[in-house]
Amino acid sequence: MAGIVLKTVTGTQGATRAIKDGTVTPQRFAFEFEEVPGLIPAFRRMVRGLEFDVCEMAFTTYLCAKAFGKPLTALPVFLVRALHHGAIVRATAAGAVSPGDLEGRRVGVNRGYTVTTGVWARGILQDEYGVDLRRITWVLSGDEHVAEYRPPANVVPLPPGGDLAEQVTAGDLAAGIGLAAGPQTGLETLIPAAEEAGFEALRRRGLYPINHLIVVRADLLEAHPGLAADVFWAFAEAKRRYMERLSADDSGTQTGTDQMYRRVRAITGQDPLPYGIEPNRAMIELLIRHAVSQRIIDGPGPAPETLFAEDTRDLIA
Repeated sequence: MAGIVLKTVTGTQGATRAIKDGTVTPQRFAFEFEEVPGLIPAFRRMVRGLEFDVCEMAFTTYLCAKAFGKPLTALPVFLVRALHHGAIVRATAAGAVSPGDLEGRRVGVNRGYTVTTGVWARGILQDEYGVDLRRITWVLSGDEHVAEYRPPANVVPLPPGGDLAEQVTAGDLAAGIGLAAGPQTGLETLIPAAEEAGFEALRRRGLYPINHLIVVRADLLEAHPGLAADVFWAFAEAKRRYMERLSADDSGTQTGTDQMYRRVRAITGQDPLPYGIEPNRAMIELLIRHAVSQRIIDGPGPAPETLFAEDTRDLIA
């Protein structure tokens, strides 16, 4: 495998920094990084054109891509986690609006219906507040990464020229998912004290959503046995170094994501970024369930093991 260079896209963040700066290098090949501004366009380029060898990708985008036979295979390297109670916002001036009030109304979704944050946010509405998602009309500001996907009938596009945030602020949409809250936007979280609600859901039911993973072109994995495990361990070593820095840094200079991971570790007593199927099985299965329930993939959905490269299915880091 010597001499193989993998065209790779991944965001620069705590868990990937040691790979991106060359501190950690794989044993039998090399990464050649391409920077894609905003990262999200890389997901589309990967599922539509297989433009990269290794690519960070939103988990639901991958589920949808696999359902349509895209020749990609994931590794259980879960680069991004988040708490999504704060992803649902409403107009500050709208007065009291509860999750149940969304039924029978229109709710905006930033970008596509299959966006992973939206899937988790809708799952929270359903699981924690008993909202019937079928009774909401979901209004999208963009299209889907997987071009072949067709959403259910209660999903519609925003009219041309419309602005999602403005329509939520004006009350034309009852709420929105994936929009920024704050005094400058005129939007606030639908769920009160959303950040604390997210941590409480972690304590109460172990809800700790996965957002991004790593995918590799299937033809490369077939042609080069051992490549998947080598990629896995390179990312695992970079993550291990990040966790060491996170433990040692009490300077107050950490990002909001760093602080979230520290708090997750304090609550659970465990690694806040575990890699591998088994330590993440509950969240993988829950996301599959949401994807089936929300009609993103057909039921009953895939078994978790079938989503990941065979030689990484037993790896944990």
